[in-house]
Amino acid sequence: MPVHRVLLCTPRDQFCSTQKGIEPMERNELIQAVDFVIHERRSIRQYTDEPVSEEDLRMILEAARQAPSGENAQPWRFIVVKDPETRKLLGAIGAGGSGRRFTAEFVTKQMHERFKGLEDEEKRKAVFEKLTSGNVSAFLADAPVDIVVCGKKKVWDLPYDTSAAIENMLLMATALGLGTCWVIAPCIDIRDEERIKRLLDVPEDYKVISVISVGHPTRPHRPRPRLSLHELVHAEKWGTPYYKEEEA
Repeated sequence: MPVHRVLLCTPRDQFCSTQKGIEPMERNELIQAVDFVIHERRSIRQYTDEPVSEEDLRMILEAARQAPSGENAQPWRFIVVKDPETRKLLGAIGAGGSGRRFTAEFVTKQMHERFKGLEDEEKRKAVFEKLTSGNVSAFLADAPVDIVVCGKKKVWDLPYDTSAAIENMLLMATALGLGTCWVIAPCIDIRDEERIKRLLDVPEDYKVISVISVGHPTRPHRPRPRLSLHELVHAEKWGTPYYKEEEA
């Protein structure tokens, strides 16, 4: 499949706090590149066998390192997992977590509400079976690289800080022409989290937050629908749209 890599040619040392070194044309190109990457990002669950280069992996992790955190606590830690057997175990743990979560949604009718717009009965049945089986998260075994995101338990801002680091990784991977998926299924159940901690020797004072799969997509993926700004943004107080429907 064709791979698009976004190349930002402005020297890194020009990006000071005031960004004085960026000419108008360079700034426009930078804005367009960032906007492109944000809109191009997809959650990818199918990968080729092509390995992720060490150069690309380092850029992804460097992007995470540069994320903001409360009081600059930098509570995140990352475990790069390439070993096939370990990835297989992560996939199994993820499948178990997804299966239990979606089975609970099925039993409580939440899943029926989520997919009420899917009128084709056979397609709806197939979706239910895929989700409740847990196979939706088993792909962690097939990605060339899994990055396990951990964080210091004692840091109050941990969920927000690590989320910023994760989004940086997803966007950098997209710019590099790679696919990623942010997976929380292996970490929702405390029992699954403990399994991962034992598997990877994670210290007791750290929490496993998520697993990020990284690899080369097998095919292009279409964008998923997004709500309009008219539906999302309120003016001054809740209830008054900031944007008119035709503007959004």
